[in-house]
Amino acid sequence: MKRIIESVRKNQASDGSWNYPFETGVSTDAYMIILLRTLEINDEELIRSLVDRILSKQEEDGSWKLFYDEDGGNLTATVESYYALLYSGYRKKNDQEMVAAKRQILSLGGIENVHMFAKIMLALTGQYKWPRFFPIPVEIILLPLSFPINFFDFSVYGRANLTPIMILANKKFSLKTKQSPSLLDLYRSRENADRDDYLNWGFSNEWRSLFSFIQNGVKAISDLPSNIHSLAIKQAEKYMVDRIEQDGTFYSYFSSTFLMIFALLSLGYPKSHPLITHAVKGLKSMASTINGHTHMQYTTANVWNTNLISYALQAAGISSKDPTIQKANHYLLLRQHVRYGDWAIHNPYSLPGGWGFSNINTLNPDVDDTTASLRAICQPAESDFSYRQAWERGINWIFSMQNNDGGWPAFEKNVNKSLLNIIPIEGGEYLLTDPSSPDLTGRTLEFFGNFTNLTKNHPAIKKGLNWLRTMQEENGSWYGRWGICYIYGTWCVITGMMAAGVSPNHQPVQKALNWLRDIQNADGGWGESCKSDINRVYTPLGASTTTHTAWALDALIAASDQPTPEIDSGIKFLLASSKNEDWTKNYPKGQGMAGGFYIHYHSYDYIFPLLTLSHYRKKYWDKGTGSLSQ
Repeated sequence: MKRIIESVRKNQASDGSWNYPFETGVSTDAYMIILLRTLEINDEELIRSLVDRILSKQEEDGSWKLFYDEDGGNLTATVESYYALLYSGYRKKNDQEMVAAKRQILSLGGIENVHMFAKIMLALTGQYKWPRFFPIPVEIILLPLSFPINFFDFSVYGRANLTPIMILANKKFSLKTKQSPSLLDLYRSRENADRDDYLNWGFSNEWRSLFSFIQNGVKAISDLPSNIHSLAIKQAEKYMVDRIEQDGTFYSYFSSTFLMIFALLSLGYPKSHPLITHAVKGLKSMASTINGHTHMQYTTANVWNTNLISYALQAAGISSKDPTIQKANHYLLLRQHVRYGDWAIHNPYSLPGGWGFSNINTLNPDVDDTTASLRAICQPAESDFSYRQAWERGINWIFSMQNNDGGWPAFEKNVNKSLLNIIPIEGGEYLLTDPSSPDLTGRTLEFFGNFTNLTKNHPAIKKGLNWLRTMQEENGSWYGRWGICYIYGTWCVITGMMAAGVSPNHQPVQKALNWLRDIQNADGGWGESCKSDINRVYTPLGASTTTHTAWALDALIAASDQPTPEIDSGIKFLLASSKNEDWTKNYPKGQGMAGGFYIHYHSYDYIFPLLTLSHYRKKYWDKGTGSLSQ
């Protein structure tokens, strides 16, 4: 614990935050090269460094993977990497790495089978034909909130990415340069290269009915049908521009900013326009150095890192008056939101008071960052007026964000219409809606139970607990939307239930604890594969990780009055593995989109072992119980 604490102290930035990388594989690195070359911004130092990083991640067979145990490589990541390396000018098609990559692309199904969003990027840069039409008409942005399906029924993350795509798909925009390579040899069939229905929407009768319903709704609200289309394009442009953050990025996401730049170009903005140059500068500012290589982060994780670390340090016994904690909490105080974002559309009666994820996020707060920040500032809120105000605003905002079903979402309230799931968008489950999730609901209940006076008899807590009971998997686990995956969700729920006053003997709790014990590895640890997210069933990793072990242990500790053999063997694994440096250290523990987007949080191997060891020490060690304290 002392070693972790000292490491964390040394890594704190001057502003009080921790800027551990938000690492997401090679896709953002590849897209940055493609963007710079397309805009003819020849930042050779950055491009070369991104090329080096991409090559450092290539597998022996020539492919690129999203996670260590992914079978056979990932087609989309391999195509994106191949394209970026070729477009960079620092690799040629006959280079050994490129020949191997091409062989893998063709064996994995060819360029025609990459993820939908990669195909859109390829269409934007002249490597693919745009489809005849996009399944969501841009006119949807004009529908009033009273309409049964409207633009704000999509999640904020969905709107951020779909808005520029709707503009671009409408205009069939494409931009090539003299340096643009040709990727025709990556098709398994030249016939596929000439198709204009390459997205294979798979239209269902239900979707066709919904599409017609939206179109009829647009016609019904306008007296000037000839102007509807241009008005919708203008409204989509305004939506993007109004949500540009101070650093020039659109909602601080790499993907939405990348797409916005192309959308602005399609609307006639020159490459030198301040909105575009500022957006590129904002993306560049998200570069991070990992093991000597430059990585383009999808977003920054400063607020998330900082609130979790501040709380973990305090749980480990560091005083809230310690300079490290004071600097961290001052940083968090300055990052509490004061602006109304899109969240207020479905939650109009609450004042701003949430926290966002990234360093420059001022518009898009989320429930998890808000409860995490409130945990961190709990102690100073008892005596300092500024922190007390922040505490009350945050508490009120969290209460106001509870969904009607009793759970809590990530970003917006009641943005969970199941009807949207019939829209044929690949990965739509993770993009189009923002439903309640067991992990966020469990963590919210844990916050209320341990940091306020609320009990399981409070109406909001009772609703949350009732919803969680309905979401338990047959094997006893819970699915975690934002972590990997069932271990994460189960940890969130069990710690939430215990904090809310649920008995450890409660049947759902016992079922979950038995499941955790059953999946413990022989070395005392736990490990879960990203395949769980794809398969939607728990899939063991075949190895133990410190973060998965910390989550599983913390759940067992929360529900056990006495240390058990499983707990003690897990603690021994944490202690023995704390200095290990192998592939399990870099294995993703967070998810963005199943099969497409996984996150390695560099802070997690500090935060969660420290938190779990602190809870073990407080509950057992200090009382002299358990084999480890003898």
